[in-house]
Amino acid sequence: MPLSVAILISGRGSNMKALADYAAKDDVPAKITLVLADKPADGLNTADEMGIPTIVIAADDYGSKTDHEAAVMKAIDASGANVVFLAGYMRLLSGDFCRHYQDRLFNIHPSLLPRHKGLDTHAKAIAAGDKTHGCSVHLVTEAMDDGTVLAQQVVDVLEDDTAETLGARVLKAEHLLYPALLNGLATKRLVIKNGIPIRFTHSIRHTHPTLLTQ
Repeated sequence: MPLSVAILISGRGSNMKALADYAAKDDVPAKITLVLADKPADGLNTADEMGIPTIVIAADDYGSKTDHEAAVMKAIDASGANVVFLAGYMRLLSGDFCRHYQDRLFNIHPSLLPRHKGLDTHAKAIAAGDKTHGCSVHLVTEAMDDGTVLAQQVVDVLEDDTAETLGARVLKAEHLLYPALLNGLATKRLVIKNGIPIRFTHSIRHTHPTLLTQ
């Protein structure tokens, strides 16, 4: 059976499209079963055009974070998704939500974690004088941009880079790294138990070094 994937977005959903394009390949054992947004978002139009079921579950329609997350979880579970990918989903998730999807909840962040958590990562990297920057895929916890880092892609910082030019190259790297992570899960080259990756043989350049010894 193919791996069933739910993707959560808040905006244009470029990483969502990269995942969906990859899952649509004939030889990839994965299917996007739901794209969910916490507000009306451009990415929903993209998903609709690709024939992927979509839903908006707006936080403003609920009296509490707990109620909103319960509705999101209900929709995800009803879709049959085995795993959940955050793709620009701009909400911090509770511990209860993260535990419900333990070892099955992933995020991609535009920096080489643990450096530069939060927003404006490209400007932060330039201001810090970093020679390298990039993106990371990690397990999601209730702490912002925390959780076990599963893989990273390195991007060189050029002398004349601005936040915009650097960010554009990092985004291209994200569009390669996130599907590679999906491939690892779908083919069972990546297996995670209790927050620990116990096998990851898919070849990703600049894979996080801690994975090489496990």
